[in-house]
Amino acid sequence: MKQSSLNKEDVIKSLVATAVEAYAEGFQLRHENEVDNPNGVLNMKIHNVFIAALESIFEKLAIQIAKISYHVEKKVEGSLGQEQTAKIAALLEKYKRREINPPTIEDYQFLRVKPQENNSSSKRHESDYYLVDKETKENFLIELKIGGDLDNKKLNLFFATAYNRYDEDKPWKQERARQFFVDDELLAGRDFWNFICKTNDGYKIVMESYKETLQTLFSIN
Repeated sequence: MKQSSLNKEDVIKSLVATAVEAYAEGFQLRHENEVDNPNGVLNMKIHNVFIAALESIFEKLAIQIAKISYHVEKKVEGSLGQEQTAKIAALLEKYKRREINPPTIEDYQFLRVKPQENNSSSKRHESDYYLVDKETKENFLIELKIGGDLDNKKLNLFFATAYNRYDEDKPWKQERARQFFVDDELLAGRDFWNFICKTNDGYKIVMESYKETLQTLFSIN
């Protein structure tokens, strides 16, 4: 078990290092010829090229790391009944009006009931991450900023962010998200990386490798 854990950590570190190095090289190649061009991406102040590129890098990195412990898809499909569809609309309206505040997991348990075949339609949802744990076979649907019956398998829904804007040691307090999600459905920063890596040290491993790679590339002391 210990050896397996060490191998997993090495794989995660390798994926992080490769992603950071690819980002640095790509950024240089794309922008070094635009230094004197006022209309170039690098000089357009209304665009933050660093953040835009890093968001893509981290999303792809998270998917590669997730593949170590999960089967990864980008969509989920299932049957949804007309009554369930109506209840979803009503529930969302109550959330918006704050008639239900805070939301609870019990609010949408009606979605776990398989609809009658003559009163349902197939639905498909494009998702940031649809993960199936390779060991437990649990299903996880994540929208990163990520309904219906899934053959009666257990499905967990999460709303995630790659970093906590309030500091990793402080609660994530974005009210707009908390209007629709309960605490157990939120994966902010450290919690997201720990989940994707499937280890309580996931965030630590990713950040340490990220910093080490930057120090090597740019000789940061």
